[in-house]
Amino acid sequence: MIAEERIVFIVDDDQHMRETLCELLTPLGLRALAFGSAAEYGDFPRPDLPACLVLDVELPDIKGLEFQEQIADGDHPPIVFITGHGDIPSSVRAMKGGAIDFLTKPFRQSELMEAIHAAIGLDRVSRLERAKLAKLRQRFSSLTPREREVLPLVASGLLNKQAAAELGISEVTLQIHRSKIMQKMKAASLADLVRIAEKLEIPITHSRHAGMVSK
Repeated sequence: MIAEERIVFIVDDDQHMRETLCELLTPLGLRALAFGSAAEYGDFPRPDLPACLVLDVELPDIKGLEFQEQIADGDHPPIVFITGHGDIPSSVRAMKGGAIDFLTKPFRQSELMEAIHAAIGLDRVSRLERAKLAKLRQRFSSLTPREREVLPLVASGLLNKQAAAELGISEVTLQIHRSKIMQKMKAASLADLVRIAEKLEIPITHSRHAGMVSK
């Protein structure tokens, strides 16, 4: 079995620190890629692999904490901060921003490795979740406009008769749409379809028929 490649991005303006970290990580089976600034890291095309970002707080082009905020909404790996001038406010800000750890130089090798492995593990899970969500979005894009109208009604728990009345179509037609939706979305049950709708953040329709008792 081929071992999964894992990457540690190192962003530190101290060349000696970059070289030291690369020499430490490479023998441990981790691919280390070092950069002297946030801009250099940002320009690098990141491989599609589980990773961690070891980020210095003080950089020549931008503060590490500010850079953390800039990339918060992107698909960047979890951050492990390292700094030669740590303080509690910076540490609190980093952790609130989602950092895995905030290490003050000189730090123990065991501390760094524990943080790096935690970050890579979290990134692996996040990447799997993003891949699953991408597949769901692809399946959703295969639905017809009418099927996209039917899905939230069905997921809201309406009976076929109620959902059909909401759209002004026959119950038989609604059942056909529902069957195709289940098939295209690969939903094993109604509960599964509801979970899919939640993951896709599809607004669940609250129909005027909801709560009505069907005779």
